[in-house]
Amino acid sequence: MNRIANVFAVAALSLASVFSMAHAEEQKVAKADAVRGETIFNTGVPANGVPACTSCHGAGGNSAMNVNPKLAGQHAEYIEKQLKDFKAKTDRNQPVMSLYAGALSDQDMKDIGAYLGKQPAWKPGSAKSKDTIELGQKLYRGGDAKRGIAACAGCHGPTGAGIPAQYPRIAGQFSEYTEAQLVAFQSGARKNSVQMHDLAGRMTAQQIKAVADYIAGLR
Repeated sequence: MNRIANVFAVAALSLASVFSMAHAEEQKVAKADAVRGETIFNTGVPANGVPACTSCHGAGGNSAMNVNPKLAGQHAEYIEKQLKDFKAKTDRNQPVMSLYAGALSDQDMKDIGAYLGKQPAWKPGSAKSKDTIELGQKLYRGGDAKRGIAACAGCHGPTGAGIPAQYPRIAGQFSEYTEAQLVAFQSGARKNSVQMHDLAGRMTAQQIKAVADYIAGLR
């Protein structure tokens, strides 16, 4: 009987040890360090082959290249989630980002997100096409009931500021980048948002281009 009791006691201690280790692991990434995030963003993680994020996304996350998104002032939780999705490759697989994110730890991702989230929001751009501004505004503010397209403002807000941890800041983002992401959601190349896949799937190429251009001028 004592022998059985001892077995259960050992099992209980082992289980407690496992939970304790798991909790300790969680605590390691429980608090974000924006200062450390700044260092990673500016210098990368050379030991893991990760270059400075600034080389593509610009100083402070203010990208000058329309193929690379502006990140300054983006919600920390959103940045962290996207990096994790890139690392997993399941729902968002982009060769360069998936390679570098794969070499980052959860703590690295949280810290980078914290740093970018504390930066002044990127400078807004401007809509370039006068021919589509009205259509873009209509879609952003009111959607298209006939096609089952909800208003973008319903989730991203009237000014495109988004909602932390749920919907990203999009106001002033490069129209080329926004358009590319909507097309990726539409085709299924990007699958890390069921809502966006469904929404983009109902849009025409003209609507996508118009709303992307309108978003570039939001402020």
